[in-house]
Amino acid sequence: MPDLSVLLPLVALLMAVGAFAGVLAGLLGVGGGIVLVPAFYYVFHALGYDGPNIMQVCVATSLATIIVTSLRSVRSHQKKGAVEFDILKGWGPGIAIGASIGSLTATQLRSETLTAVFAGLALLVAVYMAVSRPHWRIADEMPKGWRRYLYSPGVGFLSVLMGIGGGSFGVPLMTLHGIAIHRAVATAAGFGVLIAVPAVLLFLVLPAEGLRPPLTVGLINLPAFVVIVAMTLMTAPLGARLAHSMNPAPLKRAFAVFLFLVAVNMLRKVFG
Repeated sequence: MPDLSVLLPLVALLMAVGAFAGVLAGLLGVGGGIVLVPAFYYVFHALGYDGPNIMQVCVATSLATIIVTSLRSVRSHQKKGAVEFDILKGWGPGIAIGASIGSLTATQLRSETLTAVFAGLALLVAVYMAVSRPHWRIADEMPKGWRRYLYSPGVGFLSVLMGIGGGSFGVPLMTLHGIAIHRAVATAAGFGVLIAVPAVLLFLVLPAEGLRPPLTVGLINLPAFVVIVAMTLMTAPLGARLAHSMNPAPLKRAFAVFLFLVAVNMLRKVFG
């Protein structure tokens, strides 16, 4: 059992992170993983954990929390009939395969390399959030045939490398192909489950090296998982209520700037 002087600061910082991630997810409709991974990265580094697999721990733990939060989100959206199950059935196998390949790839990368990959992809997400418009379209229906077989593993693969669910890549993909935003958000929650479950199963059994935070099984930190799930489930409804009382568009662009700065700072730490 780790010393309480080590465990208590970890839990206290994670409670603050979880509360913020939950409010943000409910307010802006962005997945918590886009916040959790850099937050874990800074928290674990601040507490002195900087082993060769620390970024993998951040990614894997984020994905573990997504299993719980995405399942809850899918159930909530399902009650409103907003989930496109035909898309989930058609895209599910490819997404799960891509997620599994992403897990195997992530464990082969150095922590610094995976950090740079996360930061680079986060920059792209931030730019899209800042400049995208609701009316943007590239097609009137979801890709089929070879394009679906190409895109679906890509969504799973890239999402695992970032430790995120289906929102950051799935929602833009669907809205650009004619799916209404509320249905895209609902269906992307299902993408999150398809991404996180195979990835987490692999992260639990794949070998890990170096100093890791206390109570880490495989690459998943259990205190972080429990605290984050508890806090996000409590605070996400607050974010959702705030979203109905204010215009989320300027807040989304403000978050895009925040995410851009976080990603640049992570790149600075890697290459500086």
